[in-house]
Amino acid sequence: MLQVFKKETKLPISIDSSLINEDYDFSNHWIHMINPTDKEIELIAKSTNIPDEVIKAALDEQEAPRIEIEDEYSLILTDIPFTEDDEDHYTYSTLPFACILNKSCIITVCIADTSVVTDVLSGRIKDVNIEKRKKFLLQLQMAISKKFLWYLTQIEKTGQRVQAQLEKKMKNEDIMEMMDLQKALVYFTTSLRGNSAVLERMPKQLRLSEDDVDFWEDVMIECRQAIDMATIYREIMRGQMDTYASIINNDMNRIMKILTSLTLIVAIPSMIGAFWGMNLPGIPFAGHPWGFWIVIALSVAVVIAVIIILWKRKMLK
Repeated sequence: MLQVFKKETKLPISIDSSLINEDYDFSNHWIHMINPTDKEIELIAKSTNIPDEVIKAALDEQEAPRIEIEDEYSLILTDIPFTEDDEDHYTYSTLPFACILNKSCIITVCIADTSVVTDVLSGRIKDVNIEKRKKFLLQLQMAISKKFLWYLTQIEKTGQRVQAQLEKKMKNEDIMEMMDLQKALVYFTTSLRGNSAVLERMPKQLRLSEDDVDFWEDVMIECRQAIDMATIYREIMRGQMDTYASIINNDMNRIMKILTSLTLIVAIPSMIGAFWGMNLPGIPFAGHPWGFWIVIALSVAVVIAVIIILWKRKMLK
C-alpha cells in the first residue's frame, strides 16, 4: 500500500492516490509504503531516483539495523516493535522500518502497518514538519523508542498476570506464554541495541544541526531507557523461568519418591503371601486353624513398621 502526505500547517494531509504518477512532484512530501507491490516500488524508484533495492531493504524481516549514506539518498534502517493477536494472547516481535531521505522528500517503508504513522497523523508527535526531513526522521525515531517503551510496559504487566496464574496453578499454557514473553524481550533487546548503534552514527553521518543534535540526545535517552528496561525485564523473567523449572523438578522428584515408597509398601504383603503360598512341607502355621490370620497380621505389622520408617525418613511427604 502506498500513502503520500504533504506538509500542512499542523499535521500532514493525505494525497489522493489517483494523482500519483511518475511525473508527480514529491518535493516536501512524505511517502509511506506498507508492504508495497513491485509496481509501487517501481513508481517511487523512478520518481525519486532511489534504487529499487534500497526501498526493498525493509521488506526483508532478517535485515539488521544500519545506516547507509550515498550522494543521492540516505538510508536509515531501524527496527520497530510489532504485535499480532494470537489465539489466546498477543505475540511480540520486531520488524525493519526504513527511512529514506533524498534532496526533496522522505520515504518510509515497512512490511506491515505500524502505529508510528498513526501517532504522527493523530498529533501525538508535536511540531511535525515534513520540510525539515532530518528533524522529522528524528521524530520518527523518538516515536519508535517510545513505542518500544509502551510495549515493554505491556509485556511486564502480562508477565505479572501470568506469574499470578502460575502461583495458583501451574499450567502448560501459562508456561508457554511466559516463554513467548521472554522470547519477545530477546527480540526487543537485540533490536534496541541495533537501533542505538544506528542512532549514535546519525550526528556525523547526517550532519545534524545544533538544534537537531539537542533533539537527537533526547532520542538517545529514550532508546537507552528502553534497552535498560528490556534487559531488566529479561533478567527477571529468566529468573522466574529458572524458578519454575526448579519447582517442576522438585515436584517430579517428590512424586517419584512417593511412588517408589508406595511400591515398596505394596510389595511387602505380596512377598509374604508368596512365601506362605508355597506348596511345601514345613511351612509355618500350615496346619494351624488361625494360620491365615496370623500371616495377615504379620503382613500388616511389617507394612506398618515400614510406613513408620519411611515417614520418619520423609519418604512419604
